[in-house]
Order: sequence, then C-alpha cells, then structure tokens
Amino acid sequence: MKPMIGFIGTGIMGKSMISHLLHAGYDVWIYNRTKEKAMELIEQGAHWCNTPKEVAKHSNVIITMVGYPYDVEEVYFGSEGLLENAQKNTIFMDMTTSTPTLAKRIDQAAKEKGLYSLDAPVSGGDIGAKNGTLTIMVGGSQEVYDKVLPILSCFGKNIVYQGEAGAGQHTKMCNQIAIATNMIGVSEALIYAKRAGLDPEKVLQSISAGAAGSFSLTTYAPRMLANDYSPGFFIKHFIKDMGIALEEAEKMDLELPGLALAKKMYDQLVELGEENSGTQALIKYWE
Repeated sequence: MKPMIGFIGTGIMGKSMISHLLHAGYDVWIYNRTKEKAMELIEQGAHWCNTPKEVAKHSNVIITMVGYPYDVEEVYFGSEGLLENAQKNTIFMDMTTSTPTLAKRIDQAAKEKGLYSLDAPVSGGDIGAKNGTLTIMVGGSQEVYDKVLPILSCFGKNIVYQGEAGAGQHTKMCNQIAIATNMIGVSEALIYAKRAGLDPEKVLQSISAGAAGSFSLTTYAPRMLANDYSPGFFIKHFIKDMGIALEEAEKMDLELPGLALAKKMYDQLVELGEENSGTQALIKYWE
C-alpha cells in the first residue's frame, strides 16, 4: 500500500513536484499559506489542508518545500507544527534549502518522538521540477532513505545519499557555491560577446558544447539574451543560500572570496528592486 503523502509548500518547485506525485498515483495532502496558489493542484486531485497540523493527521510521509529556514522552523516546531502532531513513525523530508544546523535539530527532535527525518534539498530549478529530473542530496538515516527512494524518484533523477543528518544541506551549499561564481562567468561572457560585436546566440552555440558548458550557461544564458528575468529560482532565495554557505564556511575558518563577491553583486541587485527576479537577472549588474 502506498504511503499517504503530505506536502507543505506549493510554490514554483513544489507545484511541479506535487503534480508528479499525483500522476504516480499517490494520495497527497497539501498546505500552502495562500490557498489560491494551490487551486490547480486541488483540481488535479490533491487534498487541501488548512494547517500543517491537519497535514500531519492525514500523512505518514511529509515533504516540506518552503522559502527560508525560519519558515522551516515554523512548520516543524510549536504546538501547531509537524513534530507535535505527526503520527508515530512518520517520515519527514525537508527539501527546502536550509541550514545544516536546523536539519540536525529537526532530526534529533524527530527521534525523540519516534519519528524520522531526512534533509533532502534539490537542484535543477523550475525546469528540473517540471521535467522530474531534479538532483536530490539526502542526509539522514540510510534505512529511511531507502524507504522513500521510490517517492524521491517521482521528481528526481540524480538522487544521492550523502550521509548523516545535515549532510544533504552541506552538499547543497557546495552546489550553490559552484553556481554563484558560474553565474558571474556566464554574465561576463555574454557582456564580452556583445561588446566585441559578436552574435551572442552564435557564441552560445560554440561555448555551450565546449569546456565552458554548464547548466547555468545552457539554461540561463538564453533567458538573459531574451531579457526574460522570470524566476526559475528567485534572487532573494539565492542570497539566502549564499548567506548560509558563508556562515557555515566561517564556522570552518574557510574563506570563500568568489562566493562573497557573488553575494555582494546580488545584494546590489536587491537594492535596485530585483529580489523577485530570477538569478539570471545578474546580467543587469552590467547593463
């Protein structure tokens, strides 16, 4: 018998992930702060809940995909939260990009209540969510990971167990660190091509298939050229991730100058009102 799945967070990523679960035949109980954003999923057959507590009462596997670590904390802790109201043996999977420290805290609190927890942040943006090809980085119990792998496979292709609680979030920080400076490189390459009088489309045709090829170059450079700054991944969320990585690096006495530069550039875009644009809006730093 398939587990009853709860899913909290029906944003850009969560919406597509829930659709994949529904198409795979799972019963899914959903909650979002704004019900209007969940209407399409309700029409597809998802069951609406008015609170996280209600989600907990109906589900034995609960996935959370919210915005910030403080949102994660609000959903899990407190009298109306998941930890206080979940059925025994419920498995939590927080797929929000959050802090390793919070992931460990949730894991410890879950164990004390006879519950289980995995931190399982993702990479791949809106395209990966829509296509069911997300990369998923998982921390927590190997045994629990094995149990939920069929669920994760509904919306991910590259799914890797990374180690104990917090390891998934640490791996996501590595991912964001790599992307941060890559986005600077993609933007600078396009600006250089334009200033040199080249056809940027042809330049992309050449360099995307060469050593410079990357997800960011293939996915976001065409959006930059089309002046499409709609969010596959919000700048405000990327800044949150970079902040977490810099804080964790500081704890390890590790200097990350490339990441610090990228965050400074994105911070300047926020000052110009671009916080709700996609990360490809970095090119506006030059334009």
